[in-house]
This record gives sequence, C-alpha cells and structure tokens, in this order.
Amino acid sequence: MRNYPKFLALFLTLLFVFATPLLAQTDVARKTIAVTYPLGEPVDLFFRGTTRFPRLKGQARIERKNKTGTKVNISLENLPRPYELGGAYTTYILWAITPEGRADNLGELKYRSGSAFQNPRGEFTTPLQTFALIVTAEPHYLVKEPSRAVILENIQPSGSVANIVNVSYFGNSSDYFRDPRTPELADTDYVRTPVSLLGARQALNMAKYAGAERDAGGEFEYAQKSLEQAEKGWRDALDDQQVDILSRQAIAAGVKAEETAAIRKTAREARNEKARNDAEIRRSEDKVSDAVRERDELKAELDRERRDRELAQHDTSNVSQQLTDLRQENQRLRDEIARLRSESEDTKIQLARSNAERQAIEVQRAADQRLTRLRINAPLLVQSLKQFGTVNQSERGITLILPENIWKSAREATLAPTADSKLQRLAQVLLNNPDYKALVESHTDDGGAADVLQALTSERAQTMGERLKGFGVTQDRIETRGMGATLPLVANSTNANRAKNRRTEITLVITEVPASQTATN
Repeated sequence: MRNYPKFLALFLTLLFVFATPLLAQTDVARKTIAVTYPLGEPVDLFFRGTTRFPRLKGQARIERKNKTGTKVNISLENLPRPYELGGAYTTYILWAITPEGRADNLGELKYRSGSAFQNPRGEFTTPLQTFALIVTAEPHYLVKEPSRAVILENIQPSGSVANIVNVSYFGNSSDYFRDPRTPELADTDYVRTPVSLLGARQALNMAKYAGAERDAGGEFEYAQKSLEQAEKGWRDALDDQQVDILSRQAIAAGVKAEETAAIRKTAREARNEKARNDAEIRRSEDKVSDAVRERDELKAELDRERRDRELAQHDTSNVSQQLTDLRQENQRLRDEIARLRSESEDTKIQLARSNAERQAIEVQRAADQRLTRLRINAPLLVQSLKQFGTVNQSERGITLILPENIWKSAREATLAPTADSKLQRLAQVLLNNPDYKALVESHTDDGGAADVLQALTSERAQTMGERLKGFGVTQDRIETRGMGATLPLVANSTNANRAKNRRTEITLVITEVPASQTATN
C-alpha cells in the first residue's frame, strides 16, 4: 500500500503522454464497420481499442428482437477513469452509428468512483437494424454528439451475418474541447467524487462556456441551484442513489441552459443581422430619395429653360419654323421610344434564352453527378449482391442470378422455406439503393410444352416480385417477366445444363429522373 501513490503517479504520467494526442484530434472523418443484424439471431461482437488505446477490449451480444427493437448487452475490460483522458471528460457513452453517419446516444456506461480501471457492463436498446458501435469519453451523459475521444469501436463479427457496411462519421467538433480556457476537473477528491456529480459540474461549465449566463440567465441560475443541491447532498452524506438523482437533475438543467443559450444567441445574431440589413436598406432608400430629388430639380430647371425658349420663339416672327422644329423633335422622340421598346423586347428574349440554357446546363450537370455517384457506388452494390448468387454487369445493368434451389422444386412456383431470409436481405439492399429499378425475369429448361413453361416462369416472376414488395420495395420499382425456355444459358443437353437454365435473374436498372425533378434537385 505504501507503493500505491508512486504507482498511481506513474500511471497518470503515462496516461497523459498517450492521451495528449487524443485531445489534439482534428476534424477528420473516422471510419468503422456497421452490421445489419438479422431478426431473432444473436450476434457476438468484439471491440478493439483505437490506435491510441490498442489494449482496451470488450464484447457485446446483439439480438434484434423485433422489427422495432435491437438489444445490446455489452461488457468492457480495463477502462481507465474517463477524466484521466482530459479534464473535460467524466463518463463513457455507447453510441450507435448509422451507415449515413448519424450518431445515436444509446446510454451511459456506468462505473464506480475510486478504481483506476473498470469493467463496466450494460444493457441497451435501439430501434436501428444496421449500425456500428463505438465508446467515447464525454463530459456528461446527455451529450448529443460523440466527442473526438473515441476509445473503442466494434470489429467485423465472425461467421455469417448480413450486410457488413463501412461507415464514416464526424464527432463533436465544438471549440469547447480545444479551447485552452476549458475548465479542468481539478477537484483533488475526484477519485471518490460520484461520477454523476462530476458530470453535473461539467454540464454547468459547458453551459457557461456557451454564454448561458448572458443569454439564458434564468435557466443558468436554476442549473446552478440544482448543482448546489447535489453538492450539498454529497457533503451531507446522502445515499448514492439520492446524490445521483440530484446530479442528473443538475445535468439536465445545465444542458437546457446550454441549448437555450445557443437558441437565443442565434436569434440575437439574426436580429443584429436584420438590423444591419435594415440600416443598409435605409441608406439605400436615402440615396434613392436624394437621386429623385435631384432629378426633380433638374426637370424643374429643364422646364424653366423650355418655357424661356418658347417665350423667345413667340417673340420671333418665324412661328412656322418653330412648329416645324417641334414636329421634328416629336418624331425623333417617337423613333427613340420605338427603338428603346425594340431593344427592351430583344433584351427580354435574350434573358429568356439565357435562363433556358442555364436550366438545361443545371439539369445535365445534376444528371451527370447522379450517374457519377452511381458508378462510384456500383462496386459496393455488386459486392452486396454477391452474397445472394452470381452477379454480372452489362449495358442493361447489374444482373443477380439466383440459383434453382430458391424454389421448392423444379416445376413449382412456390418459394423454398429458406428463401424468405435471403429475399428479406435482398429487399434491404434494394431499399438502400433507390436509384435502381428491379427487373425480375424467370427462366427454365425446355422440358415440357412451351405454354406450360411460359406460365410457370410468369408465375415464378410474379411470386418473386410480390415477395420483394412484401419486404418494402414499392410497386413502381419492380417489373416481372416470365421468359419460359426461350433464353437458355447453355444447351439443354445434360441435367447439369438444365439446372443452370432453371434460374431467376434480377437485373438492377438505373431509373430515369424527370427533367423537372432533376432541375429541382
């Protein structure tokens, strides 16, 4: 026990050395692996430490109980206390990352105060089906985005599971975590201080950093009082559950103060921007008024000059010449007006043409960008389809050839009992790729009358289309055709060749987007 302070000091020094790069993380997207969990089949998932914490590890059992709920049971080993990763962190949070990069806070991995290393466990539930799991150190349990302090992430599970997807995500890039003025949890008793109380202190720190004292005074004052009650409860030696309840109330109040401050700050900035715009409009209006006043003065002066000229002309004896001059002037003005009208019409026509050309260019650019995106994503789509059968690419599109064993027998249009799970996963692939239309074509060998074979393949194609629609693919994205025995892959000379010709092909064809929709997008 006498050597324990020396050991703790050495441990904290080493941890600071390894944690320093963590706190200096930049806004670079992280990549991890998302898994689509099958319904009713438990999957064992393992975690690995990030490059900064390679020795951390853990495991979880994930089971999708129904279409709206997936249960996650997680167990981690040898986690250091989060505030030893930096003064901003007080707890650990488990996150689910969707393939689109959205992060959902599943909950807090609770641990006891005091121990240098913890083995936390937890049970969580998420409505997601496809997601990755990461663990981060956070300032409190109510954060909305993961911090850059990612310490664990899942790896690809062994065995056969559906649809492994690489995903990218950004964490919380708030300046709070990088500002040198960020308050540290410098409490000398933080080893024995309740975790939730540390989080409450940090929630107040973050609200203060966000300007809540100025922009959300009432909410910030309430959060301070909530924190004072939690601190008093701890000092008065209330039981751990009561202190935890008070601390979590203080965290919620701090988060509300922070969010209110952000909303009011945005509103204030919008009002200031509007005031600046209004002032600029007033200055512009003043300039217009000055220009109008100057124009009126010039017109008045011009009118005076004209009257003087007319009086002088009346004093002359050449009234006839005066009338001739006025007629010529009027004709010139008419011609000038006609010319200006013609130029105005030409300008309108040119503007209309320019707008039409610009719209056509925008439509073509949007279409090109869509095709480029689909070409880039095509290899991933092909890889996703290979788990169901043979995949070929041609000018028609991407063709998936399903084997004969998807049907109950060679001359039935009833799906095999094991087909549903495969078609459900295939439907999920189609739902994740809405730019493609599925053309379902059923083929068979030449063993029978042509009209009977045509009817069999038509019914099979219809059955396959209806099953995919039952798993969520819309009617407008599915087209079915029965091909009979008209397009064999190989000669129907042997039983093996006949089996190859008895197949179902699903060809993914890029859908056309109406020009009006493309221009809007």
